[in-house]
This record gives sequence, structure tokens and C-alpha cells, in this order.
Amino acid sequence: YGWAFTGFLITSIVGMVVSGLRTDRRGPRLPLLLGLSLFVAGLVLAAAAGAMWVLIAARVVQGLAVGLLITAIYVVMGEVYPDQVRPRMFAALSTSWIVPGLVGPILAGWVTQQLSWRWVFGGLAPIAAASGLMLVPAVRRLRSGAHTQELGPGLSRVGFAVLTALGIAAVAEVGQRQSPATVAIAVLGLAAMLYGLHRLLPAGTARFAPGVPAAIAYRGVLAATWVGMEVLVPLTLTVQRHYSPTMAGLPLLLTALTWAGASQIQGRSPHVGKSSFVRVGLALFGVGGLGMALVALRTVPGWFAYLVWPVAGAGAGFALTAVSVAVLEYTTDVDRGSDSSSLQLADSSMSAVSAAFSGALVALSANGTMSYAHGLGTAFAVMALIALLAIIRAGRLRPGPGRPVSAEAAARSHVSS
Repeated sequence: YGWAFTGFLITSIVGMVVSGLRTDRRGPRLPLLLGLSLFVAGLVLAAAAGAMWVLIAARVVQGLAVGLLITAIYVVMGEVYPDQVRPRMFAALSTSWIVPGLVGPILAGWVTQQLSWRWVFGGLAPIAAASGLMLVPAVRRLRSGAHTQELGPGLSRVGFAVLTALGIAAVAEVGQRQSPATVAIAVLGLAAMLYGLHRLLPAGTARFAPGVPAAIAYRGVLAATWVGMEVLVPLTLTVQRHYSPTMAGLPLLLTALTWAGASQIQGRSPHVGKSSFVRVGLALFGVGGLGMALVALRTVPGWFAYLVWPVAGAGAGFALTAVSVAVLEYTTDVDRGSDSSSLQLADSSMSAVSAAFSGALVALSANGTMSYAHGLGTAFAVMALIALLAIIRAGRLRPGPGRPVSAEAAARSHVSS
């Protein structure tokens, strides 16, 4: 069962890197069209699956498709929309993730009960296909040829992407089962993942170097701290407060609303610096995480989660949107594809590591090694502390020295001088 998710994750990472390479060389046309086609094919294959391995194969295809698409979408936003419009576009992009996330699980459950789980996949195929057809006229106007790169470095990046993906899968496994074997595999996987990321991410990412590296580093920090806490919110209310599944999931609904609202505020505040939004976002992460730690420890009532976790959602809306916009502003036309894929790589890899960390603490609590209060409280407190410490380097979220922000910004600078 776990490989239905792990297989998706591995191929999506490879798809991100392949899409970044292709878009830098020839533009985003092919990754968009191929990604949409593979996504529809994966839905149809999943709907027709007669065995688990077929469903896993379908998820592998879907993962590759999503990896191709998400990087290409970022490149399109960088190429088509001017600097002053991008914050609003990323706010719209955040809403397009959040709103389906509110109704999707409920609708999927209803379809499964009333019809069949196959319709959850198959019913989406015509919608995805129709969306692809609607995009074709616009895709034809996108850049179709540009920079030429040697084949060797590209193949090398794909190899490091595979290494990174396998390392992430090994790390994720320890979050499901703890044994000497899985711990040893996770340690090797972590080393493989870090080495792969070292070769794939821009130089200076680990030290938050100004420019694109800092933006990508902050995307990793934000994704890690968010995922490491969010996966535990319903569980905390269910285990520690004995809330029903519906009531335990309510904070996620409220958080989606504050996330969307904060994204809209960020998108309509061009006069506020991106580092300021990141500082505020990380601070709100800290408030949300420490508040949920108190809920887990039963220091405050359970309903406190309805107040404090949406605060973290607002932080995500401010900070995640800001760093996404920053990457497209700080990159160049030549590197837009690879930098966009690096942004997604940082997100996926750090999310997997933090989810494995939180999952391991839950497993230790479940088998009696520690109490749920201490396991859940520790996870929330650690993630909150990481977020608060990351505020220190928020000032590095600025254009790097000697690197033009974008072709458009460079042109404006030339006219001004």
C-alpha cells in the first residue's frame, strides 16, 4: 500500500528534474503537453487496475506527470507574467490547491461509497483531458526553442535525481516501521538524498546564500516545518482529546481558509519585502506549533487547536507564496527551469524527512516507548523551534550579487540608468 505513495514521490522528483532540463533547453511546451497526457493515462490505468501492482504502476506514471507539470507551470509563470503580477498569480495558484483540497476528500469518499473507488480516478480523466485541450492554444504560443546544452550534464542530473528519490523513499520507510534494518537503510538513504541534493540544488543553498539559493533553502525549511506539524494535527485531537474524525479535521479546513486569505494579502502587497513576509510566516509557524504542543500535552483545551493552527496556515500563505515569487524574480531566463525544479526538490525532500521524523515519534508512542503526549508534543515543539531559528537568516532573501533578477528587471534597470 505504501508504494502507491512512495512510487509517486520517486517518479515526481525525476519528472521535476527532467522538466527543468527540457524547459531550459526548449521551453515548457513539451513538459506541459506530455505531463497532461501521462496524467490522464495514469488515471485511466488506475481506474482499470485489477491488481495492486497495476495501481502502483499507475501512480508511478502519475508521479512522473506531476513532476513534469509542476516545474513547467512555474516556468510559464516566470516567462508569461511580469514581476508585478506574479505575486497575485501565486496567490491564485495557492487557492487552486486549497479549494479542491477542501472538497476533494469528501467527494472522493462519497463517490467510493456510492459508486466505486475506480470512479475516483476514472471520473477525473475526462476533466483532465478537457483541461489539456483548453490549454493547447496558449501552449502553442510558448517558447519552443532556446538554449542548447550538452547532453552529458543533463543525464548526470537525472541520475542524481534518481539517487535523491531513492534516498527519500528509504528515509520515508523509517517513519512507517522502526527496526535496526530500517534505521540503517534510512541512514544510508539520508546520505544518498543529501548528496543528490548537493549536486542538484544551486551552490550555496545549504548556507542560505543570497538570491535563488536562499529562496530555495527557505522553501525547504517552510515545507519541512509545515508538513512535520500538519500531519499530526488530526491525530493529536483524535488520540489526546478523543474528537471525532470530522471535528479532528476541522482545523485543517480553517487553516485552508487562512492560507488562502494570507496568500491574497501577500499578492496585493508589492511594497512589502519578501523577507518580511517570510519572517512573519515563520513566526506564525512557531506560534501554531507551540500552541499545538500545548494541546498535545493537555495543558490547554482541545478547542484551542481551532484558534492556533489556523494562525500557522496564515503563515504558510505569507511565506510560501513569497519564496515562490522570489525564485522567479532572482533567477535568469537561462536557469528558470532548473531553478524551478530545485524549488520543488527542496519542498519534496524536506517534507519527506520531516514527515518521517514525526511518523517515527508517533510509532514510538504507539508501541509504548513514550507517551503520545510526549511524542506529539516533541514533534510540534521541534518543528516550531526550527521555524523560529530560521528567522535569523531571513535577511538573505534578496537578489544575489552579480546575478540579474530577470530579463525584464535587467531591461528596466538599463532604461533607468
